[in-house]
Amino acid sequence: MTNETTPEVLDVVVIGAGLSGIGAGYRLTERMPDLKYAILERRPSLGGTWDLFRYPGIRSDSDMYTLAYPFDPWQHERAIAAGGDILDYIKHTATKYGIDEHIRYEHEVVRGDWSSEDALWTLTVRTPDGEQEVRTRFVYACSGYYSYNEPYKADIPGIDDFGGTVIHPQFWPADLDVTDKRITVIGSGATAITLVPALADAGADVTMLQRTPSFVLGQPGRDPLNRLLRGRVSDERRHAILRNKNVFLQWGSYQFARRAPKLTTRALRAGVRMSAGMSHMENFTAPYNPWDQRLCVVPDSDLFKVLKKDGAHVVTDTIERVEAGGIRTTSGTFIDADIIVTATGLSLEMLGGAEVFVDGDKVDLSERLAYRGCMLEGVPNVGMCVGYINASWGLRSDLSNRFIARVVEHMRTTGSDIATPTAPPGLERAPLLEMESGYLQRGAALMPRKAKTPPWTMRQDYLAEAREMKNPPVTTDMRYERSGAAGGSIPADGSKTPAMGAR
Repeated sequence: MTNETTPEVLDVVVIGAGLSGIGAGYRLTERMPDLKYAILERRPSLGGTWDLFRYPGIRSDSDMYTLAYPFDPWQHERAIAAGGDILDYIKHTATKYGIDEHIRYEHEVVRGDWSSEDALWTLTVRTPDGEQEVRTRFVYACSGYYSYNEPYKADIPGIDDFGGTVIHPQFWPADLDVTDKRITVIGSGATAITLVPALADAGADVTMLQRTPSFVLGQPGRDPLNRLLRGRVSDERRHAILRNKNVFLQWGSYQFARRAPKLTTRALRAGVRMSAGMSHMENFTAPYNPWDQRLCVVPDSDLFKVLKKDGAHVVTDTIERVEAGGIRTTSGTFIDADIIVTATGLSLEMLGGAEVFVDGDKVDLSERLAYRGCMLEGVPNVGMCVGYINASWGLRSDLSNRFIARVVEHMRTTGSDIATPTAPPGLERAPLLEMESGYLQRGAALMPRKAKTPPWTMRQDYLAEAREMKNPPVTTDMRYERSGAAGGSIPADGSKTPAMGAR
């Protein structure tokens, strides 16, 4: 309860009510049931990515046993799941554990100001009723790393001269009828290879126009082991078995690909040849090694099937210019189109796009090291959730959620107001996410850095990080302080601003 004389002070504010934010709510209250927290969500509904993206065929790009929460078993038959089913799952989890009661919708955090004197964050929040201030002891950003408002706009010559409809998948029109339409999807990543079979099945004549081929891997949309286990073991046990099995498969296949890229390339090409035919092998042979960029999954070989029956087409070429009625490529081919879909990538954005200030000084994230991949060097009482790029996002987000919960719990038990990651001098710095994908290269300057050794690195290796992150000391390279009301040390009599969790 708040009033004019006693402003509300929360223990933790979680930014974002997507997959990670709901998981954070669970992990925080799992350890501290009486924690006073809120989840601030900029949109009018929860779900994050799975509520925002509504393009045809939207689905997971990793299996749900590793993407889903380990504490709430995935019940659907499909391991590679439709976006709507994932959204329903997140909503179900939020309701089941009462996390939805802590969500404040249409609350967009645009600025955060830390006061060392008060040991508090003051968040400037944009709401339908105007800007408001929210005060909290700890901030945990679970808003991902791409912009919801501004997708990447590739420089496509002549796009303004096109007489038809131009769509970015991030903002797909709900009432668009694609039946008998000629659609060109520009791009070769996960979004493009998802859209093409879905649009073809909806009755469109689809061409995927790619500048550079990507490696793709066909795999079953349903896990045969799931069918074998269902009804024989509990849902919790079944989910754990499938999760662990897929963790080892993901890890093993990635390690093999990095150590034997030529052999992996031959195996991927053979898969395309068997599923789509010899004529498509070059269209899915990338000019780089497997996992230099993210490997795209094709569930039930749906893309290969529509290509094999001529329900869709792939053109590998560059765009000379978009003209009225279609696209002219550099080689002179003209692709007729009624609709152009620019599946050309995302724009990166950290901390939901909020500006961050510490005692009046603006924080440049690119100058900070990431502490265990989920806190920031020299920035007090802030966590961030960043997932893997070579495995399921859910694996890394749960590790981060658990670690942040342990940090907050340590602050409560020690009476600390401030937790600041403090890096030793001389650490060599590198990009946080090292992969050649275009969106990561474009956004590298916006992201914090990493070093080569824990706790200042972020490995793309869940098995190694699971050992390092689940029960690591929360005091290594971390400075905890008990500040007084005026910012000094706590008085001997113990009088001070109420500490984390105090009522």
